Amino acid sequence: VQLQASGGGLVQAGGSLRLSCAASGRTFSRYNMGWFRQAPGKEREFVSVISRNGGSTYYGDSVKGRFTISRDNAKNTVYLQMNSLKPEDTAVYYCAADSGVLNPQRVTNQYLYDYWGQGTLVTVSS
Repeated sequence: VQLQASGGGLVQAGGSLRLSCAASGRTFSRYNMGWFRQAPGKEREFVSVISRNGGSTYYGDSVKGRFTISRDNAKNTVYLQMNSLKPEDTAVYYCAADSGVLNPQRVTNQYLYDYWGQGTLVTVSS
């Protein structure tokens, strides 16, 4: 599956953005879909993941209560609604697809994800 992330941009602190990740192919609903981010000079960080049918979601501690992940399997798209943005949210955001069993203990492991999008840059100014 090919993934194309979009929706990044420049926003002031406290603002909102919605990222989208469009997937090619007819097998989108077979994948758990995740978002990761990587800030300059830092390691890639888990942001969120959603199960195949959208029934389960998990978030990294730094974004809980501010970000919401959702998906539309009819449109082969996963979204990340980001509210109350902070300068420390500045990063390149990547979407990823996982074909395995969704395990809450392991969702933060980027190496479990099979496919990655190209990333979209989010910059939050103070």
